[in-house]
Amino acid sequence: MKNDLVFYTNPHSRGQIVRWMLEEIGAPYTTEIVEYGPPMKAEKFLNINPMGKVPAISQGEKVVTETAAICAYLADAFPEADLAPSLIDRAEYYRWLFFAAGPVEAAFGAKSLGFKVPEDKEAMIGYGNFNLVVDTLEQAVSDCKFLAGDKFSAADLYVGSHIGWGMQFGTIEKRAAFEKYWELVSDREAYRKAKEMDEAPLD
Repeated sequence: MKNDLVFYTNPHSRGQIVRWMLEEIGAPYTTEIVEYGPPMKAEKFLNINPMGKVPAISQGEKVVTETAAICAYLADAFPEADLAPSLIDRAEYYRWLFFAAGPVEAAFGAKSLGFKVPEDKEAMIGYGNFNLVVDTLEQAVSDCKFLAGDKFSAADLYVGSHIGWGMQFGTIEKRAAFEKYWELVSDREAYRKAKEMDEAPLD
């Protein structure tokens, strides 16, 4: 069909977040595994994402890249999944979804590379410093059950994934608030199904 969803991913990538999101919306989709190396930089895939990176999705002639953008797009494209608040209630939803896509991603990436922003240069960097980001994130998940209201949303899926991965790989300390929040948001059938699919051996 013209509007079929196609999911471009590699199981060892942020595609795991999009897989979870796809399982949450419950719509049929086709998966195309893109191997690291030459296949990800080949012309065929560069037509989907000129950055040569996964994940990406296409729906008909529409292409969406960037994990947070994909999550936001899918929440809007499939409103029946109820993964985004109403338009007038999206302040916290957008705030934390893009906080994770910006400061959290940048700070975690820098730490993984062993880079620390010099104190006199913190004003030049969007996230300031790693500890400030982590403390802000802790406050966000401590203040309420879910980030964007009284129910799970795409913001919880995206932010929670960063927290879960961070604790798993040691890029973020296992604070009580993080453990409690991750336990809550990951206790979903869609998460378990997506994880099982991404952990399955490739043919």
